Amino acid sequence: MTISAVPGTIQQPQEDFLEIRPSPSIRGAHELRARIFLERSIEALFDFFSDAHNLQCITPRDLDFTILTPAPIEMCVGARIDYKLRVRRIPIRWQSIISIWEPPYRFVDEQVQGPYRIWRHEHRFEVAEGGTHVIDEVTFKPIGGALMTRLFVGRDVRRIFEFRSAALRERLATPLGS
Repeated sequence: MTISAVPGTIQQPQEDFLEIRPSPSIRGAHELRARIFLERSIEALFDFFSDAHNLQCITPRDLDFTILTPAPIEMCVGARIDYKLRVRRIPIRWQSIISIWEPPYRFVDEQVQGPYRIWRHEHRFEVAEGGTHVIDEVTFKPIGGALMTRLFVGRDVRRIFEFRSAALRERLATPLGS
């Protein structure tokens, strides 16, 4: 299921949701789909997400997430971003590349190096009456595949995105026009 709207059209705000399901097209992979509505302009939200260093404030603290790439990071197709974090106390290095950059509607980051065989995260922003939908579509396949997702990774990814939604609401609670 893809959540989409024509860029430039205004939709009615829709319910927030978060789901994880097996990928219908990639064996052993799963897909996360999440949507939240924020009373902010598409430009303001895209600008927030365009600063990779903001990722630290919307990531659970227990992951000890740190961006290693010095600021400012020029976001564009081909930009690489290096991180370090801890998952279940295991230190991990991660590198992402921006593979699609279409301001202010969407961008895609893909893991180049890290704990997944596949990690592709599409960030989309859709104008809605009174604000913007922030939509995340992530395809992920950990080393160990579906079994690891069932045992650990699925719960971990869900928890991270639930935290992210709450952190975005708290941090960006100021409505449009305020």
